[in-house]
Amino acid sequence: MRFSRNPNNRSGDYLEGMLSDYVGGKAKVKATKTGCSWLVTALTCLQLAFAVYATILLYYMSPSVELRTKPEFTWATRIARNMKQFIIPPHVHGRYQEAASLITAEIFSPITPSQVCEHERIDFEQKKSSDVQMIKLKKELYDEILDFQSKIIGTETLSELMAMKSQWDMRGPNRPKVTVLLNHFKRKTLCSQLDSLLQQSLPFHQVWVLSFGSPNEHSLKRIVESYNDSRISFISSSYDFKYYGRFQMALQTEADLVYIVDDDMIPGKKMLQILSHVAGTEKYKNSVLGSIGRILPFRQKDFTFPSYRKFRSKEAGLYLPDPAYDITVQKIVRVDFLSSSWFLSAELVKALFIETPFTFMTGEDLHLSYQLQKYRNAGSFVLPVDPTDKETWGDSEHRLAYVSETTVIFKDIVQVRDDQWWRALSAGYVTQWAAMYPQKIDALFYAHSIDEVKALAPLLEKFRSSVGKKAYIVVSGGNFCPCEDAAAALNWAKSVCKERRFKIFDLQIGALSGASNSEVPVLQAVYSSLKGLIKIHNPSVIITVTDIDPIVKKALKMASETNANGTALVLLPRSSVSKVLWMADLRSTALQNWNRMRISVNIITQSRAPSLRRLLKSLSDAYYIGDEIPISFNMDSKVDEATIKVVDSFEWLHGPKTLRRRIIQGGLIRAVSESWYPTSDDDFGLLLEDDIEVSPYYYLWIKYALLAYHYDPQVSIPELSSISLYTPRLVEVVKERPSWNPTEFFNRIHPNTPYLHQLPCSWGAVFFPKHWREFYVYMNMRFTEDAKANPVQIPKSRTNGWQASWKKFLIDMMYLRGYVSLYPNFPNQASFSTNHMEPGAHISAKDNVVRHDKADFEVPLLTKDFRTLLPNGKLPPASKLPSLNLFNQPVSLIGLKAAGAKLGQDVLPCNNATEIVTVDHITGLPRQCSKFI
Repeated sequence: MRFSRNPNNRSGDYLEGMLSDYVGGKAKVKATKTGCSWLVTALTCLQLAFAVYATILLYYMSPSVELRTKPEFTWATRIARNMKQFIIPPHVHGRYQEAASLITAEIFSPITPSQVCEHERIDFEQKKSSDVQMIKLKKELYDEILDFQSKIIGTETLSELMAMKSQWDMRGPNRPKVTVLLNHFKRKTLCSQLDSLLQQSLPFHQVWVLSFGSPNEHSLKRIVESYNDSRISFISSSYDFKYYGRFQMALQTEADLVYIVDDDMIPGKKMLQILSHVAGTEKYKNSVLGSIGRILPFRQKDFTFPSYRKFRSKEAGLYLPDPAYDITVQKIVRVDFLSSSWFLSAELVKALFIETPFTFMTGEDLHLSYQLQKYRNAGSFVLPVDPTDKETWGDSEHRLAYVSETTVIFKDIVQVRDDQWWRALSAGYVTQWAAMYPQKIDALFYAHSIDEVKALAPLLEKFRSSVGKKAYIVVSGGNFCPCEDAAAALNWAKSVCKERRFKIFDLQIGALSGASNSEVPVLQAVYSSLKGLIKIHNPSVIITVTDIDPIVKKALKMASETNANGTALVLLPRSSVSKVLWMADLRSTALQNWNRMRISVNIITQSRAPSLRRLLKSLSDAYYIGDEIPISFNMDSKVDEATIKVVDSFEWLHGPKTLRRRIIQGGLIRAVSESWYPTSDDDFGLLLEDDIEVSPYYYLWIKYALLAYHYDPQVSIPELSSISLYTPRLVEVVKERPSWNPTEFFNRIHPNTPYLHQLPCSWGAVFFPKHWREFYVYMNMRFTEDAKANPVQIPKSRTNGWQASWKKFLIDMMYLRGYVSLYPNFPNQASFSTNHMEPGAHISAKDNVVRHDKADFEVPLLTKDFRTLLPNGKLPPASKLPSLNLFNQPVSLIGLKAAGAKLGQDVLPCNNATEIVTVDHITGLPRQCSKFI
């Protein structure tokens, strides 16, 4: 690469060559035929001496050489004067003087721009479209874009922009330093550009004229030298660095701002001042500014995107300004990329090289805007102009840049650029279409390897095959997970990786990270790409596998947290993916609450070590879905040694383990009621006594039911206070305790429909935080050791005589206030928990006169996916759930409240049969009587 700063830095060789031309060639005097060889020899020696003298003299006269004293050469002059009359005839002396004067004129006369400048003449008249329909469509699209931007970010006219406060003082000491880069190849516009820049209202700091592989390198250099301005430098190379070379050079500047200008742009005299002022405003300081830009394609009705050069298509986007359609830019407009000129801070230029470009042959304009938005959150803007003042135009000629987009007129180049912008959109580039029309999808899957694609495939297919659901997959691409291989693993055609239709997104991570041993490039690329894709598609969940690379997991978590609308990161163990196909049946509004709930397992144990081991094994063997699940062990003071050892040695892989032991024996009522207390409204407690055993699917049932009936904003069941794992076989509150088979009872609706029941379950149930706080206060206000002293006596209920039962107080509260629990219902009463009816505080107790048949309580555990057993393969809508009262009789939710109001035995006296007690759900304290009808 060669660098030249001004024309005075000429080498001695160059000057010596000129002297040789004139002295030895052009002005060479024909020798006189005197036959005197000594005369020829003397003349030759004199010529040589004079040449040496002139060369040395010129060297010391050069501005680049500074000496305190100039050397004395009068001795050479005296010798020449004394000898010339003796050895040189007068007629020869005269001709020699003529040659010397020619040499002096050539060396000392400066080259002027008028001598070397060539001006490109283009006979061009801007074509105007006569297609009335297209003019209308293009203007409509432009108006839509401008109206959207006016509402979202605000748009300003040129005068409004110049009235904004800027950090730069154009006339004071805080004037910005601007380096201008002019890249030239064949066009003859350099002189016009330099003339314009020299007349700018804001003087430039430096101008770098770049010539990379140009056949006109010599003439371009002479033009730069002719201006004889130390601020203007010429940089050349025989290698063609293409379109990215000028941006690479911009990295070297020490200026505040850089202005990179194509050779077809002649900026108006006020451009540097306008651009610098706008770049100094708070609103646009993190931006790239220009005069010409493009809006990329919009999606068509068939959900594909057209080529950005598609003829007669509104969806192909816009070229701004576009004289062909009479579209001028009179307010600043955000575009997808700029063309022909770029004005930005030197710091922002670095973003262009974060990712390896799709190609170095073209597309630097799009790549710059894409990288700036992706990694610096910077926008690209076309500045407005004053139509009556050419000095405000980015191209005062308004001809050269508008003749054609010179690098994209060939079909193969158009295809390359189409592939480039589609790849950018697939990797999170938020185009103007994406900003104007944000999407809403259910799920975005992410796979960093082919094995992960295969693991996620069943759930992805379930989403995509469910009516009304939208789900796409993102693959890392590159060497990690090639898009074509991922498509093959999903049994999709490989062409999906090229189609301009949303289905699979290839991030091309390998292109960025390469062979780097650092995790930073991968973290940066995944985070930045997913952040953009989330902004475009607004997924309710991002789904990936639990054992994904930790760096990628961190990037996904960071990206999901950027969505203000709520996107949950779902980490699924590979073994559980096929077990949660019910996710596709949930509404998007419910899915995004995936991570809100916190379900803890709370075990009440005393001295049944074998039973406890069985329970713990069933808990460990269950399917989980990446949630943190705290587990606590609650032991009374008389717990035996064997139980303590079981608890101490148990390893729980899904969350923290907590041990609690009472000092004074409290009994079962305290052991259960004090085993858990909610820390928030999203904290749910699963209570299990040690003789319970759970199904491998128990946690999936809890999660599914909570999302469907509690976390779906479109569903409201305020009466729902718990979710049971168990399906009872008896009506336990009736004296006769008749058998109960919900499958037969609900056969008319659906034999396996879940149902709402006023009876709480004590053999495996998840309790809701608000209702549990309420229960604490209620039991504190109503607790008596003597059951007969309890003021609540439910008609015909066995519970009236129950002693020391926490469940009795919960039944009373649920009856008085109309609360219900959700119960499963499967063939043969198969459940998510079972009770083994082993001796304890109630069973086989001395004061318990009721005989218990194990067959009436021990139910089979579900060992296969329960989803296929549900009505239509999914949980029914909340409005379709049947409800039963305490005695297993069908009663509406309003009817349940009416029964409680009629009994009128709550902690607050309500005088109206249409009122029940309502509480403060934070404290659980009763607040007032409220109407329920």
